[in-house]
Amino acid sequence: MTTTSGAGERARRAQEEGPVSWGREQFGVLRDLLDRPLTSYYLIIGCSSLLLALGLMMVLSASSIEALQLTGSPFSWFIKQSFSAALGLLLMWLCSRLPHKFFKWAGYPLMALSILALVMVLFIGSSELGAQRWIYIGSLTIQPSEPAKLGLALWGADILARRARMGRIEWRQLLLPLLPGVALLAVLVMLGRDLGTTLVLMMIFLALLWVVGAPIKLFGGILSVVVFAALVMIWVEPYRLDRITSFLAPWDDPQGDGYQAVQGQIAMGSGGWFGLGLGASRQKWNWLPHGESDFIFSILGEELGLMGTLAVVALFGLLGYAGLRVASRTTDPFIRLSSAAVVAWIAGQAIVNMGAVIGILPITGIPLPLVSYGGSALLPTLAALGMLLSFAKREPGAREALAARGPGPLVRALSWLGLQRRG
Repeated sequence: MTTTSGAGERARRAQEEGPVSWGREQFGVLRDLLDRPLTSYYLIIGCSSLLLALGLMMVLSASSIEALQLTGSPFSWFIKQSFSAALGLLLMWLCSRLPHKFFKWAGYPLMALSILALVMVLFIGSSELGAQRWIYIGSLTIQPSEPAKLGLALWGADILARRARMGRIEWRQLLLPLLPGVALLAVLVMLGRDLGTTLVLMMIFLALLWVVGAPIKLFGGILSVVVFAALVMIWVEPYRLDRITSFLAPWDDPQGDGYQAVQGQIAMGSGGWFGLGLGASRQKWNWLPHGESDFIFSILGEELGLMGTLAVVALFGLLGYAGLRVASRTTDPFIRLSSAAVVAWIAGQAIVNMGAVIGILPITGIPLPLVSYGGSALLPTLAALGMLLSFAKREPGAREALAARGPGPLVRALSWLGLQRRG
């Protein structure tokens, strides 16, 4: 009597029953993969690593011409970004090993330091391109509004989690002291003329309210106030109004207000299906402003084509799915709220950046997370992803799966070097 392996039996049965059975079989395999306890953990690591590696590659390509002109070396900005990435990966690894109670506590000092730094920007900050966002300390550049995003996510999540543990909560308890804190951050950022970051802060705030279960009327009212405030800020600043009008018809003034949008669209359109090839961008030769930061997605589209841009969109989609999976598989309200806030921050910022590049949203001047040049944005993002990794380890069955997997590569390397005791 002969026996047939499980895989062979499934293949034979699929062949007999036709394509419908085969489709069900594949769906079952996918469902089994998604149900594994470490799915979120590996998705966060994989997507973050691929986006970071792609970002370093594109920063080298997009910045090489301008870096050569300004510093004499095409690798200057790439080296700075590589150093920031190495520091950020270390920070990500440290955050992944910290308990969730640490992040509850960390939100308060981080929020306070962010507010203090944003006040300092108004007095000693450097104004560039109509915005006052940066503090220069020697060769070090700090943009305080970036860590403020993480501070708001942690602080706001803990405030609402404490309210949620009390049972039924009224709308006044939802807004105090959360709303004054968000308003203070938003005002300080807007005084530095940074509308893009203000919108991201509002995304985090609205995500927190949505997840905690704020009444629809309250949510809709706050959203209406945010939209009204944004319209007022656009109207009172002529350059913002020019951005809106140029967004609606950039080709009407391709050498003026619509210049950056037009050049970005030319770059995207030149890439075709598979791109011109790495390093072969033509728009980076002093045609496209800020190709290494705000408009790096257009250089990516030019060199890697439509397939490359779709791969980036898919990676951000999977990263967002992993973060929401962490939020949905926990009973801890703080983990649920902070995970959702981080997803709203990273995915929302990616959507705004890519939407501006392809011309469906106004240009706001915010970077593409993990991809654009800039250590001030990269470090808080990697710290937030490290926090998600720490939360992913708390999913049902995750600790047991990690224990069964054995020591990680870092521990094995330390053991091999004799810096970690075996066993």
